[in-house]
Amino acid sequence: MASILRIIAQRLALGIVTLFVVSIVIFAAVNLLPGDFAQLILGQGATPEAVEAIRQDLGLDQPPITRYFQWLAGAVQGDLGNSFAQANFASFAGTDVGTGQGSVAAQIAPRFENTMFLAGVTAVIAVPISITLGVLAALYRNSAFDRTANILTLSSISSPEFFLAYILILFLAVLNPILPSLSNIYDGMELSDRFIKTLLPALTLTLVVTAHMMRMTRAAIINLLASPYIEMARLKGISPMRVIVKHALPNALAPIINVIALNLAYLITGVVVVEVVFVYPGIGQLFVDSVKIRDIPVVQACCLIFAAAYILLNLTADILSIISNPRLRHPK
Repeated sequence: MASILRIIAQRLALGIVTLFVVSIVIFAAVNLLPGDFAQLILGQGATPEAVEAIRQDLGLDQPPITRYFQWLAGAVQGDLGNSFAQANFASFAGTDVGTGQGSVAAQIAPRFENTMFLAGVTAVIAVPISITLGVLAALYRNSAFDRTANILTLSSISSPEFFLAYILILFLAVLNPILPSLSNIYDGMELSDRFIKTLLPALTLTLVVTAHMMRMTRAAIINLLASPYIEMARLKGISPMRVIVKHALPNALAPIINVIALNLAYLITGVVVVEVVFVYPGIGQLFVDSVKIRDIPVVQACCLIFAAAYILLNLTADILSIISNPRLRHPK
């Protein structure tokens, strides 16, 4: 138990250091974006004095290193600052940083909830399908089913997300109006209506992530089928399906957990294109809109949340793999 806790502490420390390094990269990259927000909201005819006044009010006149540590200190305390886009109505009116409608956290919270709902629906659909297809492909290896499943999953993963999205819109919303093409969800919406409007983007993401999980499940099980204990189980007359599900699958959990966690991380961080196509009000759509208007605090916050979610799920996968594999818990 002590060794597991030590490993978990080491992984968490590594995750915190990684997130700190990523925050530096995020801040540097965002501040290298072309354009000036102050110039953007005032227009090309603005005087230099007016532009400089807004830059001072927004804190953009301070050195980058000072702004970075101010942003980092606020983020550690849960204060992501105020949105520049709301500055005319909130910050300039005397609203405290981190409160009111101008707060970045207030803008992100409902969008992040929507993204998590989309990721959850996708995971509920994709994970069982992927594991089932992987088990069946391993059971009927080199059969017509195995080849067909591999061709279809590889085709889906090789296609751009927006292409898959438009194909699904064409067949499920235009030619056969089964599902709505736009995911215009809102607060207070009935869960059933929300699920229906989320289903089309969830199916798009399912097509994207299923291939990874299915192929990893198949490969992990096939690698174990040559093991002596599997041969012994076969010699005892146990059915092939029972051999795979009862004996091979539990011992293949480590790589399967890893690939599932990585794809769950993708469902949170890689939804930008899908959310834009379906006009889904998630954090990816907010990120794109904020980049367009150079709303630096919102862009930085979205990037930091994406990075934190990805690192956290990778750490979770790493820890679960170690716990499920005694050889990793005791490397000596």
